[in-house]
Amino acid sequence: MWIGWIEFDLLLGDVHSRKAKRSVVRPLVAELRRRFPVSVAEVGHLDLHRRALVGAGVVTGDSAHLVDVLDQLERFVAARPETELLSAHRGLHTTEDE
Repeated sequence: MWIGWIEFDLLLGDVHSRKAKRSVVRPLVAELRRRFPVSVAEVGHLDLHRRALVGAGVVTGDSAHLVDVLDQLERFVAARPETELLSAHRGLHTTEDE
């Protein structure tokens, strides 16, 4: 079994309140859940208005499929016009890792 995660550090557009931040982050999280077989949540920068940290996790039986899903997620997030992708960090583990 392969377990992978990816974390996106995002700079949000013209956002000056938590309400405005939610109006950008919630649709992004919902669209990632709808389009991809992943678990996803806002995981950091909760106290900053113009930054968001969004994480996604995937479990699969094949490492190639895992890398493909993580690549698709990164391309999708990078293409969003309302956010700027500052960085993406990922990790891959197998149940045989000890």
